[in-house]
Amino acid sequence: MALWRNVCMPILGASLLSASIGVGTSQAAPSQLLILTEDVPAGLDIDGPSIAIPTTQEGMVQLLEPLIDYTPKGMNADGVVVPDFSRPRGRLLESWSYDPATLTWTLHLRHDVKSCAGNTFTADDVLYTWARAKSVSGAVPNAWFLLNMSSVANFSTAVFDKNPAVSGPARKLGDEITKVDDYTIKVKQAQPNPLFLVNMAVVISQGIYDKTDMLKHATPSDPWSHDYANNVTAPSFGPYCVSKWVKNDEMVFTANPNYYRGKAAINRVVMKRVPQAANRLVILRSGQAQVIQGMTAHQYDSLKSAKGVTVGGVYGNEGMFIVMNFKTKPFDNIKLRQAIADAIPYSRIIDVGYAGEAKQWKSVIPTTYPDYVASDDYNYDPDKAKQLLAEAGYPGGKGLEQYADAFKLTYVAEKEATLGPVVNAIRTALVPLGIPVTLNPMPETEYGDHQIVKKDLAFAINDQEKPIGVDAGYAMQLFFVSKEAGGLNNMENYANPEIDALWAKAKLETDVTKRNAELAQMQQILMRDVAWLPVVTFKTQWAYSDKLKGVAWVPDNSMRFYDLHY
Repeated sequence: MALWRNVCMPILGASLLSASIGVGTSQAAPSQLLILTEDVPAGLDIDGPSIAIPTTQEGMVQLLEPLIDYTPKGMNADGVVVPDFSRPRGRLLESWSYDPATLTWTLHLRHDVKSCAGNTFTADDVLYTWARAKSVSGAVPNAWFLLNMSSVANFSTAVFDKNPAVSGPARKLGDEITKVDDYTIKVKQAQPNPLFLVNMAVVISQGIYDKTDMLKHATPSDPWSHDYANNVTAPSFGPYCVSKWVKNDEMVFTANPNYYRGKAAINRVVMKRVPQAANRLVILRSGQAQVIQGMTAHQYDSLKSAKGVTVGGVYGNEGMFIVMNFKTKPFDNIKLRQAIADAIPYSRIIDVGYAGEAKQWKSVIPTTYPDYVASDDYNYDPDKAKQLLAEAGYPGGKGLEQYADAFKLTYVAEKEATLGPVVNAIRTALVPLGIPVTLNPMPETEYGDHQIVKKDLAFAINDQEKPIGVDAGYAMQLFFVSKEAGGLNNMENYANPEIDALWAKAKLETDVTKRNAELAQMQQILMRDVAWLPVVTFKTQWAYSDKLKGVAWVPDNSMRFYDLHY
């Protein structure tokens, strides 16, 4: 079991804000909260096209209830509650057991749980959720991916790509998941695999749907209710229900009166879109809002001495990296990728983008995860970058001008305050070497579609991807294993048979020492190839009223409204 444990708009006026939250303009009533975000959820479907967008995930986790999560360990120096990843605890599961002889998990479900719609939770809801995952019927096979990674739905999406007509048993639950009774399920793995519990804690992929409510909104053309989940609500058994949703404007949550852990202390929460970070800051300081997020590190720093405001954060799993798409020339040239890696002004980016609240990131998995292995392959070294550029066949950048379109550096436009200084620092460093970088801000919803669905961003900055499962192998399969070998969000279209083979071995390895060695070797190969270019790991932060208590960090980086109280 040890291995499993390692597991620009004007500032909003007072009338608009008070209309949103339904209270006076000075301070919200204790049972209500206004949180200002750079955007509101674009969808709520686990397998929807906006699944990679942080605000989408934040909306989902208030609604979807997980099978397990992690026991709180205590507060860090900032007063933020952090989890103990060695102590998983049941949520919709009361208990579980594992039989290594038969590779079978027995899951005992919690009784007396009701959804927002008042429907009683049973094994049928879990089977529906996992059958929906295996149907691979949404825009992104996100939920299937977690079952596949757990050796439960054990096949590759390549099956469907090679033969779109494949249906029947390949898309339906078989005897790998069986219902014993209304509150007992057996799950049989195809191979020994230590990631089952790790993956069950990932609520944005494995949160359980209310089958009864989902089926009410199914249609012949949409039997799994993707449209309903993506545009109305994600019906589940969580602490909040959606009472209003105006896309690109606001989402209003009301506490689920049926919630089995007790009704939330804060009855009504409004997520309001205020795209300009400076406006969010002003509104928080005025006392009209209680939480803001998505600020720059400099802005958070400026709030630390503000009266009535607390800034809390944690170095968790967030990082910023550069995507160079292997399917877009000239990024298929490893020497060019290495040249760019040595041309990045890491210290400058830490200063101008993150106010010093960041560190150079030297691997492709989070620095706080158990199997992180640092690499010293790349540091700011313009002379070495010039040499590598010549070895790549582009001395002084000669010949790269024909790829001008490929060197449009794309980033999320709504994050201009943070990423604007970063992309300018990168451009300033690369252009003198002859690399023809131009800047290409893109709306977040469009960026997310190109990133996770189309996978056609040629050259891009990404600071919103993180492996939510607390395991290096989880990150490997999520981001770097090829599609044919079971990868999902391989946005850079990286494919290396050596990585696929190593992961196929490590995925089933039960000897911790051997598995760690294999994962370390994979990290070394990925850094050599610059599968993506890690730049910095930065602090996840929020600013909030000093009257608000209970702020906690979890690996998906979404604040849990249920934890909050005054």
